[in-house]
Amino acid sequence: MSSRIDELVSRMTWDEKLGQLQIVFRPNPDDAAALVRRGIGSTFWPPSAAATNALQRVAAEETRLGIPLLVGLDVIHGQRTIGPIPLSQAAAFDPGLVRELAHLAAREARSGGVTWTFSPMADVSRDPRWGRVSEGFGEDPLLTSLLVAAMVEGYQGDDLSAPDAIAATAKHFVGYGAGEGGRDYNGADLSERALRTVHLPPFDAAVRAGAASVMAAFTSVSGIPMHAHRRLLTDLLKGEWGFGGVVVGDAEGVANLVPHGVARDVPDAVRQSYHAGLDIEMGGAPLSLTADDLAPGRLDPARIDDAVRRVLRLKEALGLFENPYVDPAAEITAPDAASRALVRAAAARGSVLLQNDGVLPLVDPRSVLLTGPYATSTDHLGAWVQFFGAHAGTVADDLRARRPDLDLIVEEGADFLSLDDTGIAAAAEAARHVEIAVVLAGEPSALSGEAASRSDLALPGRQEDLIRAVAATGTPTVVMLVTGRPLVVAGWIDHVAAAVVVWHGGTEAPAAIVDLLLGEAEPAGRLPMSFPRSVGQVPIHYAHENTGRPATTGGTLTVEHHDVGLHGPGNVENKYTSKYLDLPLGPRFAFGHGSGYARFAHEAPRVSTSIFSAEGPRDETVLTVEIEVRNVSNRRGDEVVQVFARDVVATVTQPVRRLIGFARQTVDAGATATVTIPVRRECLALWRDGWVVEPGAFELHVGGSLDATQVVMIAAE
Repeated sequence: MSSRIDELVSRMTWDEKLGQLQIVFRPNPDDAAALVRRGIGSTFWPPSAAATNALQRVAAEETRLGIPLLVGLDVIHGQRTIGPIPLSQAAAFDPGLVRELAHLAAREARSGGVTWTFSPMADVSRDPRWGRVSEGFGEDPLLTSLLVAAMVEGYQGDDLSAPDAIAATAKHFVGYGAGEGGRDYNGADLSERALRTVHLPPFDAAVRAGAASVMAAFTSVSGIPMHAHRRLLTDLLKGEWGFGGVVVGDAEGVANLVPHGVARDVPDAVRQSYHAGLDIEMGGAPLSLTADDLAPGRLDPARIDDAVRRVLRLKEALGLFENPYVDPAAEITAPDAASRALVRAAAARGSVLLQNDGVLPLVDPRSVLLTGPYATSTDHLGAWVQFFGAHAGTVADDLRARRPDLDLIVEEGADFLSLDDTGIAAAAEAARHVEIAVVLAGEPSALSGEAASRSDLALPGRQEDLIRAVAATGTPTVVMLVTGRPLVVAGWIDHVAAAVVVWHGGTEAPAAIVDLLLGEAEPAGRLPMSFPRSVGQVPIHYAHENTGRPATTGGTLTVEHHDVGLHGPGNVENKYTSKYLDLPLGPRFAFGHGSGYARFAHEAPRVSTSIFSAEGPRDETVLTVEIEVRNVSNRRGDEVVQVFARDVVATVTQPVRRLIGFARQTVDAGATATVTIPVRRECLALWRDGWVVEPGAFELHVGGSLDATQVVMIAAE
C-alpha cells in the first residue's frame, strides 16, 4: 500500500471518504464545480481538456485534501475517430486489431482529460434480440475472452500514467447478456456451471489482463441483483480471483435495488451494495441521502476504507496526484489520416461475406444502382458514441468520387422504418437498366445498443420488399447489410447473388464499403454470432449441449392439399428428436461462417502430440495444431482457421463443439502458408466443482468454418 494513500485515508473525514465513492453522472458545468468542492471524487463528463482542467483545478485548489478527480466516459469504440462497433471488431477474429483500436481510442480520450472508460463489454451474447449485442464480442466465451483481454491491453498499455492510457472497465459483471427474452435489464436464472463455463471466463480474462475496474450488472442472477450480490462481487471476484481494482456500479444500479424488491429504500440499497463489494457508485444515490442515512453505524467503516483505498490506488496508478491536468494544445479533437486509415481497414476487416455467386468484387462495372436507406444515409457510427465523434459520409458520395466514370444511379427505394412503398417501383425500374444492383439495407443505429431490444429480427420497414423487387428484375443483386446485431435474412437471402454483413462500421464505413464492392479490401471476417433462421429459434448458438435424442434432420412439416403431414428422409427415425418441425436444423448462418473473395484449400491438419497430460497449469500450451493453407485463387486474401473440440465422453454433458483456438492468415495468390495454433489446457477443461481436464478422447475439428472441418483425435491421460 502506498504511504501517500495510507496518509490520506488517515486524514479523511467520513464525508470525504463517501465523496470518493461517488460518480456524478453528466453534471452541468455549474453544478460540477460545486459538487467537486463538496468532495465528489469522480465525474462522468466533461469531454474537453479545458473543462476537465477547470474541474481538476477546483479539486486541487479548493478542497481540503486536493485529491484529483477520476473522469469517466463511455469510450466504447472510439472517442473522436469512431471505429466499427465491437461486434464488428469480433468478426475480424483479430485480437491485435482490437488492441490497436482501443489504443487509438485511449490516446484520443486521454488527450481531453478522460482517464477512465466503461468498456470493454465482456458479456457473452447469445440472444440477438438484446440490443447490446452490438457492444460485445458475440456468443463464444473463448473469442470474447481473448478480445476482452486485447481491449483492456489496448486501453491501459503498460503504464496507466502514460498520456495515451486510460483505465478499462470489464462490464457487466455478470450474466447481463443472458437476460430472459433478450430484454434489457431482465433477470437471468443461471446455474453455477453456466456461470463458470460461459459467462465468467471473459471477466476472468479481463482480470488476468490487469483491468483496472469491473462494473456490476443491472440484472439479477438467480434472484439476487448484482449490485447486492456479495458471493459474486466479493467472495468470487475479490476473494477467489484476487481482484484488487475498483468495482463500480452501473448508472442508478444501487437505487434500482428498490424496484428490484430487495431493498426497503435507497439507504438500505446503499448499505447492501457496499456490503456486497461495490466500491464506487454511479448516478448519485448517496448524494440524495442525509448524514444519518450514511452514518458509520449503518455502513461498515472497514469496508468503506477498503473501497476508498481502491479508488485512490487507481488515481495514483493513473498519475493524477503528480499531474491531474492535460495540455489543451495537445488535445485531439478530430481524426488524422492515420486514425482514419486504421478504422477504415478495421471496418472492412470485420465484414463477413455471407454468400457470393461470383458477382463480387465488381470488376470494371459500367453501370450500378445504389438503393436502400444506407445508400445515402450517414448513420454508420452505431450505438454508444458521443456527440463529438467524427461523422461518416455516404456510400453514394464515396463511390461517385472514386469512380466518376461510372454510370451511377441512386434511388432510396425504401426508408429505414417507414411502411411507404412508393419508392420501390422506381428502384426496380432503375435496376433493369444497370449491370449490377447494390441494395444497402439494415437497421439504423438507434435500433441497437442499450434499451433497444427487438422481438422481430427482420429488416425494418419495407426493406425486404425492396430487395425482392430489385432481385426480381434479373439484374445481379448484392446486399450490403449494415446492422448492429444478427438479423433474420430468410425473407430475401435466397433471392440475391451476394450478401455481405458490414455492421455499423464507424467514421470511415462508407469508404470501407466501397473498398469491399470494388475488391480493394476482402470481406474475410467470420460471424462472431449466429444468424437464426427464425426469431422462434432464439437463443440459438453453435456450442449447445447435445440431448439424449439429437436430431439428424429438421424441417419435415409440409402442407399438401390443405392437410398437414410429416414427410422427408428419415422421418420415422427422426420424429422423436430435438428439432422444430417447420425449420431445418441449426441457424441460417452459424458462428464462424464466412469466406472472402480469395479461395483456399486445406491439407490434413497435424498435431504436435496426440497425447497430453490432464494435469498441469491451466494456461500451459499442451499441443499445437498445424495446417497447410493454400490460396487457390488469383488474388491475395485472408483465411481464418478455426479449431473446435468435442469431449467424446465426459462426466457432465458438454457442447457439441467449442472453439479452442483460431488464427487469421494472409496468403498471396497461389501461395501456401503454414498456420500454427496453440491449444492451452484450460480450453479442454470442463467445470465440475472446479476446472478439470478429464482423461479420455477429444475430437479436434480444424477448418475455415464449422461445416468445413477435418477431424484429428487426441487424448488426455
